[in-house]
Amino acid sequence: MATELVAELDPSTYLVIDTIRELVREAVDWSQESLVSFALAVLIVIVGWYIARGAVQLLRRPVAKRFDRPSIVRTILQTVRAALVTLFLAIAASILGFELSEILLSVTVFSAVLAVILAPIVGSFISGLFVLADQPYEIGDMIELVNEDTRGYVDDITLRYTKMFTLDNTFLVIPNSTIRERDIVNYSAEDERTRESLSIVVTYEGDLDKARRTIERAARDVEDVVSGGPDIRVTNVRYPARPTCFIEEFGDHGVHLTLRYWVEQPYWLPRVRSEVQEKIWEAIEDIDVEIAYPHQQLVFDEHSGDLSVQLTDKEQLSPEQSPQPPEQYEDIESQD
Repeated sequence: MATELVAELDPSTYLVIDTIRELVREAVDWSQESLVSFALAVLIVIVGWYIARGAVQLLRRPVAKRFDRPSIVRTILQTVRAALVTLFLAIAASILGFELSEILLSVTVFSAVLAVILAPIVGSFISGLFVLADQPYEIGDMIELVNEDTRGYVDDITLRYTKMFTLDNTFLVIPNSTIRERDIVNYSAEDERTRESLSIVVTYEGDLDKARRTIERAARDVEDVVSGGPDIRVTNVRYPARPTCFIEEFGDHGVHLTLRYWVEQPYWLPRVRSEVQEKIWEAIEDIDVEIAYPHQQLVFDEHSGDLSVQLTDKEQLSPEQSPQPPEQYEDIESQD
């Protein structure tokens, strides 16, 4: 029966069957080759990843010796890792049958399409290069964002962003494209000693010279305040290291004094300021000095006219003798 069925097949049918067999054979061979190629590509990517990690570990110490700035060291090591991983990815792609020209063309077209979408990120990368070159701050520095009144420590600097660890125990990630436009105070640059100012108003009746000496001595007694030593240089100008108290101005309610003192480190400025004020308060209690407060004194002379004053016991006054409001107020109340 089978022999009769084969005899009845048309020659064209034989051709179709042979073609199908050839396609199946090629598909099986291709799948075997593809499976081997895919496994080899995955192996190359894994090996490349570990080689990149090893290269970073190997270069970390020499690069750190060559560059003093931790931000530059991290950027160089991250660039080396990315370059090695990209290289091994390209090798794996070539094993899978992708040509280098095709990969470059695809990357170029893909980059052109995403250029507009990724423009802010590209701007952050460029700004990150300027941040690394200009060196406004470094990892570990204490900085302040003036416009936001936020202080903290620089935790990391990358080409895209700057990570700041605030004093409120929170992280603040700032894109480099915007941080270059902000006003930043770096308390840790060069010399960590930071000068603070404290305004004090004393009365005119007190001993002004004694007040100034007492305030300066009280500030010197605080542990974290620079009590003396060589002058501190700021650019081309030198300032006394010891606390100094100046007369700022003669105000309406007292003499305005300004105490200037240097703090050893900028990390506890509010606490040091509080201790300085506490020491001053304790020091002026036993001397002829008083803290001024807003008050007014009325003076009557021969040109001021007469003012009659009568002191009476309010409890002994009858309702008829109690002070009555002026007539104009009575008229207003009656109208209401």
